Amino acid sequence: MEKDYVLVVLFTALVAALGLVPPITLMSGVPITAQSMGIMLCGTVLGARKGALAVLLLIVLVTLGLPLLAGGRGGIGVYAGPTVGFFLGWLPAAFVTGLIVERLRGLPLLPVAIGAAVLGGIVVLYACGAVGMALVLDKPLSGVLPLLLPFVPGDLIKAALAGMITAGVARARPDSLLSRRARA
Repeated sequence: MEKDYVLVVLFTALVAALGLVPPITLMSGVPITAQSMGIMLCGTVLGARKGALAVLLLIVLVTLGLPLLAGGRGGIGVYAGPTVGFFLGWLPAAFVTGLIVERLRGLPLLPVAIGAAVLGGIVVLYACGAVGMALVLDKPLSGVLPLLLPFVPGDLIKAALAGMITAGVARARPDSLLSRRARA
């Protein structure tokens, strides 16, 4: 059990570290970062609850002012920017991603992890992000959705990488793959 929480903190640190990869900001104001792949990995490796817990810890730390987001951002000002929906959407994205991997435990891990990363880490995250962006930019959803399209190819690549990394973790350290562990 203690090892599980060490992994939660480790994955919080992983997502923060992925924010050090320099972001590329598109015209929409939303940066392309590696952190969304970390969110996918929180779900695919840690499962729904512990993956969401890792993300919740990161959200709390960022809210307290630690500069853990891409570009060294942090603090309550994050809640006023166009990326607020993505930032807060990390929580349901990690949860849904993990839930899918947990529920499809009997199926081969690689395709399940990739599919879960696409559904949770892209579809759920984009839904939250689009709502947040529409509210902050005072635009209808139909006005912000085209701004998100350039991100889809990169996020599909991140989902595939998250699936492959998860499958690698399963081979190398199967006890660390909490999303596939039978519940007690």
